[in-house]
Amino acid sequence: MNPLQAISPVDGRYQAQTKPLSPFFSEAALIKYRVQVEIEYFIDLCRLPLPQLETIAENQFDDLRDIYRNFSAEDAQAIKEIERTTNHDVKAVEYFLKQQFDRLGLTPYKEFIHFGLTSQDINNTAIPLSLKEAVEAVYLPGIKQLIGKLTALAEDWKDVPMLARTHGQPASPTRLGKEIQVFVERLEEQVNLLKQVPFAAKFGGATGNFNAHKVAFPQVDWKAFGTSFVEDTLGLKHSFPTTQIEHYDHLAAIFDAAKRINTILIDLDRDIWTYISMDYFKQKIKEGEVGSSAMPHKVNPIDFENSEGNLGIANAIFEHLSSKLPLSRLQRDLTDSTVLRNIGVPIGHTMIGFASTLKGLNKLLLNQDKIHQDLEANWAVVAEAIQTILRREAYPNPYEALKALTRTNEAITAQSIAQFIEELEVSSEVKAELKAITPHNYTGI
Repeated sequence: MNPLQAISPVDGRYQAQTKPLSPFFSEAALIKYRVQVEIEYFIDLCRLPLPQLETIAENQFDDLRDIYRNFSAEDAQAIKEIERTTNHDVKAVEYFLKQQFDRLGLTPYKEFIHFGLTSQDINNTAIPLSLKEAVEAVYLPGIKQLIGKLTALAEDWKDVPMLARTHGQPASPTRLGKEIQVFVERLEEQVNLLKQVPFAAKFGGATGNFNAHKVAFPQVDWKAFGTSFVEDTLGLKHSFPTTQIEHYDHLAAIFDAAKRINTILIDLDRDIWTYISMDYFKQKIKEGEVGSSAMPHKVNPIDFENSEGNLGIANAIFEHLSSKLPLSRLQRDLTDSTVLRNIGVPIGHTMIGFASTLKGLNKLLLNQDKIHQDLEANWAVVAEAIQTILRREAYPNPYEALKALTRTNEAITAQSIAQFIEELEVSSEVKAELKAITPHNYTGI
């Protein structure tokens, strides 16, 4: 597809950033995962074994697996052509596999493809499997790279004192590296929570009770079979009991976790944007880039703005997914089907956001002179330190004394602070201790 003709920027303008997600969330990918689940299910029926499948040799399983291992765009298109007739996407996969069984000389066994199943046994295993593998192959490496960059910056800037701002006003000084480390800690906590959520799958027949399986082969423990298939073969968590569909509670938890991670990154984007506007950071200039069509001097913080916008869109969709999917009328309505097809969209916007934040961080140039100037211009922030030591010394009304000094429209300077200290009725040792405090060294632990 020509990116210029795409409706969504995920597949258009940002196609380069989202291309790694195509093997997991494209239409062809969904078809391929369905084929994989159907084949692995058939193989597990052979290994059960069902009496009718005992004659299939073990070495034929590799031939079957090659159908999805070597799945091509032509195979996906062939299934879409079948769907034109069936008007049912999962049934089209079944008919495609029957053709493949004929090709492999397995014609007598092809009625055991999709045996006893409903379409959701395939969808509700294929989709969480694709999501699990996308998270492992693309999402987690992406957020790990971003956290790694933030960790390196926190270390680089750990000794850089900086004026803090609470409510936008000058506040007790901090250190730039510590402020970055706050985001590292927040992100790592949420990534750990995300990793704890299982990728759950429904597998149990038309209404979740293995009705068809039990009536055909009542001697088989189908619940144990289903759990083994989902957990041992596919590597997912078997949800049981269910209705016709997975309840999607775990899926909702994954989306909520991803949303929290995005929210933290939006917070980071806005903070860095603000620091750039305060001239605490310059940005590396790339030859030929234009910051404004009218103002030649501008170098805009576009990467952080791009990230904020994309992460916001992702969160809006994640919110809908997590609030809508667990809701279904009685044993099932069809609203989950079309919604599930959009899982790749918020993850796509998320990966665009990750890439943009990382790009922006890589362009930052620390303007230590400006940070130093802001500290030097705000000696009032040491008032907290002075009044706290005076409290320790049982000095009368220290807070009120500092309030009278600092809540004024006159500039508070090193000289005015020193003069205030000199007039205090405390020992010379305490005065020396107070005079040693500056906005540059009053940064805590």
